Amino acid sequence: MVRTRVGYAGGTKENPTYYSLGDHTETVQIDYDPSQISYEELLTVFWNSHNPTYPSSTQYQSMVFYHNEEQKELALETKARVEAELKANVLTEIIPASEFYLAEAYHQKYYLQGVPQFKQEFSAIYPDI
Repeated sequence: MVRTRVGYAGGTKENPTYYSLGDHTETVQIDYDPSQISYEELLTVFWNSHNPTYPSSTQYQSMVFYHNEEQKELALETKARVEAELKANVLTEIIPASEFYLAEAYHQKYYLQGVPQFKQEFSAIYPDI
């Protein structure tokens, strides 16, 4: 993994914010080195990290944003596998990537900020968060 950033995507509102999200979904942008981890491996982590059969609001909707046809096909294939394994309808949408809007600084590494050792490091690196 090279970098992860949280933000908003999938909607039409320009410059969404946490308190004015419009029709966007909260999402994570992942920069990765395909020589170290494959897109399919990332999808495996995605599918195993949440319940894709649980309905949710647009803000927290399960979505995969693809950047090319290969990613689209892998996302659809893995979704079908998950549906077969769970014997349930997977509600995750698989759509073309759209503009990604970076979330506010206080949202970045949100869960890690709750770990005292990481919080101390983040505070040293980013004193104004």
